[in-house]
Parts: sequence; structure tokens; C-alpha cells
Amino acid sequence: MSSFFAYLDMLLFAVLPYLAMVIFLVLTIQRYRSQTFTYSSLSSQFLENQFHFWGMVPFHYGIITVLGGHVVAFLIPRRILAWNSVPLRLYVLEVSALIFGILTIVGLLNLIARRLTDAKAKTVTSTGDWVLLVMLAVQVFSGIYIAIFHGWGSSWFAAAATPYLRSLLTLRPDIAFIAAMPWMVKLHIVNAWIVIGLFPFTRLVHILVVPNPYLWRKPQLVRWNWDRKIIRQS
Repeated sequence: MSSFFAYLDMLLFAVLPYLAMVIFLVLTIQRYRSQTFTYSSLSSQFLENQFHFWGMVPFHYGIITVLGGHVVAFLIPRRILAWNSVPLRLYVLEVSALIFGILTIVGLLNLIARRLTDAKAKTVTSTGDWVLLVMLAVQVFSGIYIAIFHGWGSSWFAAAATPYLRSLLTLRPDIAFIAAMPWMVKLHIVNAWIVIGLFPFTRLVHILVVPNPYLWRKPQLVRWNWDRKIIRQS
């Protein structure tokens, strides 16, 4: 049985990452060259904007901050560990990460509820959209679970996950850093690779080509420039 789990860990943490990255790179480029106009978030904001705002804004602020934290811990792990050597600073970092994680899931749940309850938004929601929303929900929920029940994640990410990720970059995967992790941590990592592999097939591709000024710009107001009564009568 132990050998089975060893092979499973090798498959999930040494093979899957490269498979996901190859799919990501090859198909993302191919899609951009052959279907350039599909590089869009396919926003349904014009169909309904009130719930859309309370979903997209907290989700984007939360996810960008959380992902930024992961990138920083990957780039400067020693400084993160040095920062965390002072308990107060460790608490501030952990609580801040949890708050932004909760902000992310609140926004995501609002987006899911909107697409379930609003007839127009539900109509334009494809199967791929639902798969993406479920995968994102799993990723965020598992991240919050880890933050609550497997604390000091910023420290063990810098100490264990960063060496693992760097070993993948050097084409010498070392899964020893991950093999002993709790199952929820493993789920979080595996789901992340699956999301990366699904990236070229979803609306996430808009991240690569579109900046995010809508996070701070004023809401756009759409006005009719003709008589709607006449159109309705016709």
C-alpha cells in the first residue's frame, strides 16, 4: 500500500505539473493565434450588474492579493521566514491572508449564486464555466481550510512548497517536501495544477491580455440613444 501512495505522489506532484504546464503553454498560444477574439472574460455585466459587482470586485481583490502572497513567498522565502520570526508579524500576515481568502470566497459564492438565480446569467453560463467555478471553489475552500486548521502556512510554504516548486523549475522534481503534507494541502496543490491545465479552455485566458482597470475605475453607465417604446412596439 505504501508503494501505491508513493507512485500516486510521484504521478500527482512530479508528472501532473509538467503535463499541466505543457498544456497551458501550447494550447494558450494556439488559442491566441487561432481564436484571438476569444481572449475575453465574456462578461455578463450588461445582463445584470448589481450582484455582478458584489461578486467580481471582492473576488478579484481577494484572489489577486492571495496569489500575490504566494508569489512573494516563492521569490523571497528567506525574508518571509525572517519576517515570521517575530510572532506579532506572523499573526498579522496569517490573519491578513485569511481575511483576503474569505473575501475571495464571498465574491465567488456571490458569482455562483448569481448564475444560479439570474435567468439571463444562467442562460449564458456554459458547462466549462461551471467546471471552472467548481474548481476555483475547491481551491479557495481548501486554502481557507489550510489557513484555519494547518496554521502558519506562510512559513511552511516558504520552507517546503517553495523548494518543491523550484525543483520543478530545475527539472529535478523533489516531492519529499510535499509527500508528508496533510491531505488537504495535497488537494490544494493538485487542484492548482488542474486549474493551470484547464486554463487554455476557459475564460481565464483574459488574464494574459487584459489589464484590470475595472478594479478602480468608475462604473460604466450605458444609455439608450433611441426610443425604446418604438422598438418594443415593433
